[in-house]
This record gives sequence, C-alpha cells and structure tokens, in this order.
Amino acid sequence: MTYPSYDKDIAALLVVDPYNDFISEGGKIWPRIKAVAEANNCVPNMREVLNAARQAKLRVFFAMHHRYRPGDYASWKYIAPIQRAAWKNRSFEFGTWGGEFRAEFVPAEGEIVATEHWCSSGFANTDLELQLKTHGIHELIVIGLIAHTCIESTVRFAAELGYDVTVVKDAVADFTDEMMHAAFDLNMANYASAIVTTKDIVSALSFGGPAA
Repeated sequence: MTYPSYDKDIAALLVVDPYNDFISEGGKIWPRIKAVAEANNCVPNMREVLNAARQAKLRVFFAMHHRYRPGDYASWKYIAPIQRAAWKNRSFEFGTWGGEFRAEFVPAEGEIVATEHWCSSGFANTDLELQLKTHGIHELIVIGLIAHTCIESTVRFAAELGYDVTVVKDAVADFTDEMMHAAFDLNMANYASAIVTTKDIVSALSFGGPAA
C-alpha cells in the first residue's frame, strides 16, 4: 500500500467520541473495550496522532455521540438497537464525568466540535459536512471509537460524500478482536483509501510527506 501525504490546506484529523465513558478507567463502556484498547495501545496512540496533527497545523474536528438526557427517545416511533442500549445505560450522560471529553482530548482553541450524532455516523443529521466544506477539507484522518459502529459508519459516509479517508487502525478499538477484524479487514478496506498505523501517520505528518 502507498501511504498518502497530507496537505494541511485540505486535510484534517477527525476524532470520534473521546468521552470518558469510552476511554477512561471508570467509564461505563471502558470495561468492554479495555482488553482490545490496551492490547493495541489505543488511547496513547490517539493522543500521539492528535499531537502530531496539531504540530503539523492540520485542522482538527470532533464527531461526538449524542449525550444521554432524560426523555431521550421517549416519543420516537422507531429506536435502533444501538440507541436503545445507549438509552438504557445512560451512555455519555450529559452533565456527568462520563459525558465529558477525556482530559487529553479536550478541543484546543479553534478546533471544531460538530453537532452530536444520534446513532453511529458522525455525518448523519449533524453539521460535520458543512464544517468540513466550509474549511476546504477533502481528506480525513480518522481515529476514535468504536471500530464496527461509529468509525465504520463515519468512514463509509465520508466515502459516499467523496472524501479521501485514512483510518489509523491502532488508534481505534472495539469490544473484541473479531469485531476489529470485521471492521478493518472486511468492511472499511472497501471505503478507506489507506488503513495505517500510528507510526505511519506520525511519520507522514512529521516529515510532511508519505510515511516510510
């Protein structure tokens, strides 16, 4: 595979769902992804990619899941299973620690947080596409949670909209190794132009050209 270079005028980092509930000890969902996340060093790798993007002066965008609020979905006619689970578990509850950004991933000044997505795709029913277009972005580097849901849905949607997408596979986690395999080897390989490691992407961003 040939790794692309990244022009800061058209490329951006997209960070998906860096909530405490996902990636911090004590988070509601952390116990389910902990084994995979620790095995691939997901959280430190996410942090390293974010820092490299900032140093390279790439724009940074955040695609965050809807935070639970009382009454959510109560009047909806149809609720997807993933939404029903979030409603039951009060995932990313608004106003609580679990629904806050993990400290290392709090957006810096000038970084953009899109409106919250209600299901999986960071694009569906949000202003993410508007924000990207407004800032002239055509290429996305994607990191975050979870591989077979929000990451895969966001990558697929981005490809449908014509974005060139790179996914950093060890800056993403999932519930099981099997789910990681399905997401990366069977599904996202059809939509992402490149699936790379943290080492690859940091090299590309640090030297302003393709990774070795």
